[in-house]
Amino acid sequence: MSASAAGIPAADPFGTFDAWLAEAKDSEPNDPNAMALATATPDGAPSVRMVLLKGHGPDCGTGGGFVFYTNAESRKGGEILANRQAAMLFHWKSLRRQIRIEGPLEQVSDAMADEYFHSRHPQSQIASAASDQSRTLPSREVYMRRVAELEERYGADGPVPRPRHWTGFRLCPTRIEFWQDREYRMHERRVFERGGPDVEWTSRMLYP
Repeated sequence: MSASAAGIPAADPFGTFDAWLAEAKDSEPNDPNAMALATATPDGAPSVRMVLLKGHGPDCGTGGGFVFYTNAESRKGGEILANRQAAMLFHWKSLRRQIRIEGPLEQVSDAMADEYFHSRHPQSQIASAASDQSRTLPSREVYMRRVAELEERYGADGPVPRPRHWTGFRLCPTRIEFWQDREYRMHERRVFERGGPDVEWTSRMLYP
């Protein structure tokens, strides 16, 4: 029986997340791991953009949480370093579902960032190393010239040294909400909450 037919389980939010993501991989035409990531400045001014989930698991202490990678000198990275709270939203239109996740962020280890950076296509490594992400670009030609210089330096197959400012972050969730579309707006919502990584999850239904 599908999660849609069975309803949202009342236990194990990570198990439900795994099941929904697996179904999204079969139904979404592009990037089922895409999520909206919301960050904010220290004074609370928000911003949001789409990023890709690159790892997840129930235990932040052993490499879990919800992991993504970015340039720490970008607007996004600057907001994260100044305010370590964030929210994520997965929306799978084909399944008529969404998952909202909230919690603090922590930076991944250098070893983990190195491993993921060098798992990418060499051209993607070059593209990241050549970019001063979010800063003013005088012209497209300036960026492409940087790309060409790195291609000449490291060759077509790399590897390219990971820039020190290119890293990853994991969101350690304190709140996860599942939403399932139902007819006539009688949607199903279930929220899981906990006070910290070593605290048990509590679960309750919400009015749609």
